[in-house]
Amino acid sequence: MVSRSLKRIASRCWRPSFDGENSCKAGDANGRVDGLLWYKDSGEHYTGKFSMAVIQANNLLEDHSQLESGPLSSFQSGPYGTFVGIYDGHGGPEAARFINEHLFEYIKISEFLLLMDLVTNSKAINDAEFTTENHGMSADVINKAFLATEEDFLTLVKKQWLSKPLIASVGSCCLVGIVCSGLLYVANVGDSRVVLGRLEKAFKEVKAIQLSTEHNVRCESVREELQSLHPDDPKIVVLQHKVWRVKGIIQIARSIGDAYLKKDEFNKEPLLPRFRVSEPFEKPILQAKPSILVQKLSPKDRFLIFASDGLWELLSNQDAVNIVNACPRTGIARKLVKAALREAAKKREMRYSDLKKVDRGVRRHFHDDITVIVLFLDSHLLSRASCRRF
Repeated sequence: MVSRSLKRIASRCWRPSFDGENSCKAGDANGRVDGLLWYKDSGEHYTGKFSMAVIQANNLLEDHSQLESGPLSSFQSGPYGTFVGIYDGHGGPEAARFINEHLFEYIKISEFLLLMDLVTNSKAINDAEFTTENHGMSADVINKAFLATEEDFLTLVKKQWLSKPLIASVGSCCLVGIVCSGLLYVANVGDSRVVLGRLEKAFKEVKAIQLSTEHNVRCESVREELQSLHPDDPKIVVLQHKVWRVKGIIQIARSIGDAYLKKDEFNKEPLLPRFRVSEPFEKPILQAKPSILVQKLSPKDRFLIFASDGLWELLSNQDAVNIVNACPRTGIARKLVKAALREAAKKREMRYSDLKKVDRGVRRHFHDDITVIVLFLDSHLLSRASCRRF
């Protein structure tokens, strides 16, 4: 039975919505707009409070995001919890928007699909971790949802690309966090990031712990992984103007979308020559398989900061954690965005007040689109949320 206090927030969702893709507007009754900034200063989810903010820099906002609190499965028995998604698009907003509309729904049905797979393959159902102690959520569920979203988006590309060829070059990073049954699940493709603020009593400070694995070829380990996957391609990663890029085109090694780097059938006309890879390829250059972390939450875990790379280009993990720890919860996502913008202005030796006057499009020369969701973890709610149903 859902407890009275939690029942009030069951099945709620929060997503910034957009006016013709060109500017932010309030996505719900409590959303606010300040120029290119959309924010929701405070709301409730299953294990505490949250705060969201989005700042637009591109002419078309390419970031999408969502927070869902309530049932995480199509089964009436649960599980219940909180889902956070940060989708940082590139080449256009279509892939990020598609993920925003489909990924969570796949999460909700993937448990059922996995059960069907187990029955079909004559495996023992009690061997599946997700059917027992984790109450329906697992790395398998999340992985299946990511790959189903990828498959469906590539199907959409195939239907549209002859009349809309640029859709083959559209893709998105995808960062997901799920708090369920006292566990935290983090799944990521691309270079968005989630950072945990954990209280270290011995040092009387809140320490920043990065939880997500990033797939950007500026990291040597990511370049080595690509080279091991494509041993016969000496140009799988190329250093251009002091920046590493996959095939000299893109910095991320995993994404949803980017069909022209997944299937050779899109690596030809009518796609523009600047997007095409010079040599044919048989296996995908980029992957959509997420890196997944599962860990038990501790009473020392105070909050999670989910953000697109636009924030992390301007603030360090510890700087962001220090801001959240030192300030009131209400409006904290907006405060993080503003701290990043002040850094962007400082780098260009201009005043923050002048940066705010720069319109979208031109603003991209100063900073990227930035999406931030801060999720507070209240230990007394986490303990209540460890039950299968409330």
